[in-house]
Amino acid sequence: MKKLAIFFLAFAATFPALAQSKYGSGQDSVDCITNLSYYKEYLKQNNMADAIAPWRKAVALCPPAASQNMFIDGGKLLRWQYTQAKDAARRAAVLDSLMLIHDIRVAHYPKNAVTALNNKAIDIINYKWRSNDPRALFDGFKNIVAVTGPSSQPVVFATYMKTDADLYKDGILDAETVMDTYNNIAGYIDSALKENPDAQMLSAKQDVETILGECGVASCDNLIEVFTPQYEAKPDDKATLSTIVKLLGNNDCLDCDLYLSAVEKLHAIEPTASTAYFLYKLYSSRDQLDEAAASLLDAIDLCGDDTKTAADYCFELGTFYYKKLQQNADAANAALKAIELNEAIAGKCYLLLGTIWGCMKCSGNEIDSRAQFWVAVDYMNKATAADPSLESEASSLSAQYRKYFPQQADAFMYDAVDGNSYTVSCSGLRATTTVRTQK
Repeated sequence: MKKLAIFFLAFAATFPALAQSKYGSGQDSVDCITNLSYYKEYLKQNNMADAIAPWRKAVALCPPAASQNMFIDGGKLLRWQYTQAKDAARRAAVLDSLMLIHDIRVAHYPKNAVTALNNKAIDIINYKWRSNDPRALFDGFKNIVAVTGPSSQPVVFATYMKTDADLYKDGILDAETVMDTYNNIAGYIDSALKENPDAQMLSAKQDVETILGECGVASCDNLIEVFTPQYEAKPDDKATLSTIVKLLGNNDCLDCDLYLSAVEKLHAIEPTASTAYFLYKLYSSRDQLDEAAASLLDAIDLCGDDTKTAADYCFELGTFYYKKLQQNADAANAALKAIELNEAIAGKCYLLLGTIWGCMKCSGNEIDSRAQFWVAVDYMNKATAADPSLESEASSLSAQYRKYFPQQADAFMYDAVDGNSYTVSCSGLRATTTVRTQK
């Protein structure tokens, strides 16, 4: 070690300009270089105990510009020293020094500020810095995340939100502050996920939303009060709209005008199958039936290659046309399209088709006005074949429809004989079936 010290003394004497500009001036620069070399040598040997003293002298004597590693290494040494501290007061003092080291690095090495602040945040979490002072903890995370933004570590977002929610529960923060915090965090997380769909960040997103939902701030009244001004100020901002839709939706605030307006705007900006489906549900709940049907058609078109979801939407559209709009032809076509997209749901689609045919009123003679029931029973049989779990319901409906089959004598008068093929046209629908009569 003496040889190493002599080398650095000679180095400082040989290059006074360098010593003065980077390591200070005069004897201080010599002592700075000496202590830097001492602590680094000890650190290489993993000798933390002997590295601490020269490191502290280096920090006291050297200008911050002398070495960024002086602060990085300081973090390692102070974390070790924390584990050696015997009492709470000493541990608290070590942690305060650790926080200071991070701050000095940020101030003098701004290009590495994000890394330094992320390290600081992790140290705050791991060592529970200021755990008895939640307001200081909140302010600390707020200042860190303001700089690190989308580059924050996932655990930092979740812990920041938890601190925020706890302060709200204690009456220290108001609802608007909590919602603003959430809005900022959500925006940063969405930006991070857009760049890299990381599983840990996705988990943090879910944690943040859960914390908000459980802290009690996200009542419908609070959400509407907080987000209405934001919506009015930025009605076309996708991030704001997404947040409004998600939070109002998660908290069952579906009947408010703000939710409807936000979904409509979000769908206009970036239409997806999900936003179209949300609109369908909203319009339907408000008895805006034409708008609901149009939105569900949009949802089907926007499913793209997701034929399973498209099939489910088609079945729902068929049910909607039948029950809400009494548009039987459109209902039947939607059900048939659903089968085409996904055979797995054919059973319930056939059941719907049979119900549609069985409930229509068809004009014409004694045969034409009853032939629809042959088609209805055909579909009930298909429903049972495709999905045996529907047998009970399908059989019950078939029994009702058979009561309306024409009498054999009446059928004979119209040249309709059991077993013959018969084409039925009714209410815009057309099907070929088999004649069946009551004897």
